[in-house]
Amino acid sequence: MKSILFLVLFLVQFCQAQTSIGHTTFTFNDPTRTGGVGSGGGPGRQIQTEVYYPATSAGTSTPVASGEFPIIVFGHGFAMTWDAYSNIWEHYVPRGYIMAFVRTESSLFPSPSHGDFGLDLKLVAQKMLDLQTANALFQNHIYPKAGIMGHSMGGGASFLAANNNTSIHALIGLAPAETNPSAIAVAPNVQVPSIVFSGSSDGVTPPSQHHIPMYDGVTSTCKSFVSIIGGAHCYFANTNFNCDFGESTSSTGISISRAEQQNTIYSILDPWLDYNLKDICAAYEATQLYLANTPGTSTQTTCPNIPTVDITQNGNILQTTTPGSSYQWFLDGQLIPGAFADFYELAPNASGVYTVQVTFPFGCATSPNLNIVGLHNMLMDQISISPNPCNDFLLITNKGSQPIQATFWTMLGQKTKSVQLKNGSNTISVSDLRPGIYWIQFEHSSGVFLQKCIIE
Repeated sequence: MKSILFLVLFLVQFCQAQTSIGHTTFTFNDPTRTGGVGSGGGPGRQIQTEVYYPATSAGTSTPVASGEFPIIVFGHGFAMTWDAYSNIWEHYVPRGYIMAFVRTESSLFPSPSHGDFGLDLKLVAQKMLDLQTANALFQNHIYPKAGIMGHSMGGGASFLAANNNTSIHALIGLAPAETNPSAIAVAPNVQVPSIVFSGSSDGVTPPSQHHIPMYDGVTSTCKSFVSIIGGAHCYFANTNFNCDFGESTSSTGISISRAEQQNTIYSILDPWLDYNLKDICAAYEATQLYLANTPGTSTQTTCPNIPTVDITQNGNILQTTTPGSSYQWFLDGQLIPGAFADFYELAPNASGVYTVQVTFPFGCATSPNLNIVGLHNMLMDQISISPNPCNDFLLITNKGSQPIQATFWTMLGQKTKSVQLKNGSNTISVSDLRPGIYWIQFEHSSGVFLQKCIIE
C-alpha cells in the first residue's frame, strides 16, 4: 500500500512541474451589504478577489489548463494583504487547485469587520463554484468542491464562513485567531472535514486561547490538529513587516525556519487536500501516515483508520467482505463501468489483475491485486438455463454425468430454495419466489459456478 501512496505523490509532483500559473481578478458583489474593496461588481458590497489557477502558460487571463480543479478560497491575516501569501498559491496552483484570495478587510483604520470578512469568504466560495457555467475562462474547468483556508484573522473568519455551511467541503485554519463575532462560539456548527495548524511558539495568537478552542469545538467526525514544535505565527506566510513586527514583540522560543515550517505544513496538507477536495482515495491513508510520522509535530485526529480490504473468489464471483458505503472494481488498473457492487461476476475465460476500491464514510482503500489467469470452470460448460427471464418455471439442463446442487440466493444474500439437478433436463418451479434478480449457485466436486436469473 505504501508503494501506491508514493506513486500518487510522485504523479502529483510530476504534474506540478508541468503546470504554469495564470492570474485574473474578479469583483464579486453582495447586494445585501455595503463597503468592501474593488469596483465593477454591481450595487452593494464589492469583494475584489485575486484568482490564481493552473494555466497553459503564465500570465493574465491565459487559458486554463486541461482538466477540472477544486477551489480554495483564502482569507488573509490582520493588517496583511493577499500578496503576502504567494508561497501558498505558488505551491498549490501547480498541484491542481484554483486559489481565490479575498482582498477585503485589510486596512488598519477603520478596524476590519470580522463578520463581513467571514461572509465575504463564504460568498466567494459559492461564486467561484458558479464560474463552471457562468464564466468563459473557467467554464468546464471547475471541480465541484470548494474549501476555505485562512491565516490568523482570516483563519478565524474561515470558521465564521464555515458556520452551518454545507456547500463547502473542507476548512483549513493556519494559526486561526479568535474573532468578533466569535469563531470559537460557532466552531460547534462546523461539520465539514477540518484541519488546524498551530505553531507552538506563537505568541500573537497563543494556541491555548485561539487555535485549540476552535479545534475542540468543531463537530466534524473527521478533524485534525497539527502543532508544529517551535513554529511561529507569521511563518505561514512570506516575510511581512506588519506580521513579523507584531511577532517580534510577543513570540518567544521560535526554533525553526520559515521554510521548515512551510514544508512541514505542505507534507500533511498536500494529501489532506487531495483527499477532501480531489477525492483521491490513496491520499486519505497518506494523510494518516503523515499525521502520525511527520518529524517536529505533535498531532491529534478524530479521523478513523481505514480497514484492510479483502477479495475472495468463489468460482466466477469475486467478492469483498469489507463493509463500505460504495464499491468500484478495476481490471488492470482501469475502472470497470457499472461494477459498483460488493461482488463482481467474471466473464468466461477471464484474465487480468482485479482490485476493488471500498469507500467508507471517511476514507477509502483498495484491495491487494488478485491475478486471474484463464479462468474456466467446468460447470460453465455443464449448465444451461432457460428461459431467462422466466415466470413460473425454469428449465435447467445438467450436461454432466453426476447430480449438481443448485441454490437460489437473493441479491441481499438470503437463501430461498435449494434443489438437486439430475443429469439431463430439470424443470424447476419458481412460482414460490418473488419477482426479482437471483443468484443460482451450482455446486459440484469440480467447483462452484454462479449465474444470474431474473424472475418476473
